[in-house]
Amino acid sequence: MKITNIVTAALAASLALTAVNADELKGRGASFPGPVYKAWTSEYFAATGKKVNYTPTGSGDGIKSIKKRMVNFAGSDKPLKPKSLEKAKLYMFPAVVGSIVLAYNIDGVKDGELKLSRAAIDAIFTGKASFWDDAVIAKENAGLTLPHAAITTCVRADKSGTTFNFTYFLNKIDPAFKVSKKPTWKAAKVVAGKSNSGVSANIQQIKNSIGYIEYSYKIKLGLPAAQVENKEGKYINPTVASFQDAAKYATWTPDNDFYAVIGDPAGATSYPIVAATFILLPIEATAKNKEVTAFFDWAYTNGDKAASELGYIPLPAATKAEIKKYWTAKGIN
Repeated sequence: MKITNIVTAALAASLALTAVNADELKGRGASFPGPVYKAWTSEYFAATGKKVNYTPTGSGDGIKSIKKRMVNFAGSDKPLKPKSLEKAKLYMFPAVVGSIVLAYNIDGVKDGELKLSRAAIDAIFTGKASFWDDAVIAKENAGLTLPHAAITTCVRADKSGTTFNFTYFLNKIDPAFKVSKKPTWKAAKVVAGKSNSGVSANIQQIKNSIGYIEYSYKIKLGLPAAQVENKEGKYINPTVASFQDAAKYATWTPDNDFYAVIGDPAGATSYPIVAATFILLPIEATAKNKEVTAFFDWAYTNGDKAASELGYIPLPAATKAEIKKYWTAKGIN
């Protein structure tokens, strides 16, 4: 083959690859919904041949990326208020509901055996309790042998929507604790990891550790997680049923671009650390936005089974209907 033919063939292949990549929808951001988005994008490609590429880099990176128009859509577990959306020229809607669990690595303490009161959680993450046998922890765990070992708290290294929602819960316990995507932790011993997967890995590897992660990561790695005291004073295991009970208290309206934080809901059977995750779209990208909403429309119709199997709570039918009306009003479906 002549060199010119080789160059021509290589150029054609390169152009074809560029065309394929141009047709892909690119998203990045929140790692909290990473597992369900991975399932949805895979099933969507199998069903339609259309590729959606989502990279779970953290909510902070997702917000930054969509503001700079580096991606077609972004994921964020921290909802943006209407004024922030208006300033950044963004649309927003929820995708799915998940939960944050307190996973731990303590020899001899099995899944669900550790009970953490609201006071104990506050003490652990503010450094008031430095050892596992501290009185505030031991008080609700008389049947367990807790070691006199230093507590390692595993937290996020990046700006994180999971952290935002967890600190929202901590703020409900102690208003002095600032809600933040990346707070300054005052716990006695802190190890930071990037994304939910990084925190999960640290918990798995470090003895006498505890950290906050999305429920599906707990399931995937088989990590034990604590019963958590809700606002009604009940100790609740993280289960799909208790997440569903909590999600019933979510209220969304298209009037404020579905801005809502669900954390610490009412209800005696509600698990207390739940959160919605959101999608952000650039308002000027009408054509691409229609492709993104087509994907999520497909997921709302066909993705509930995958979401439930991974421990997420699908949005109620009424909420999905409101989101579709929102898309229509914005001209993006």
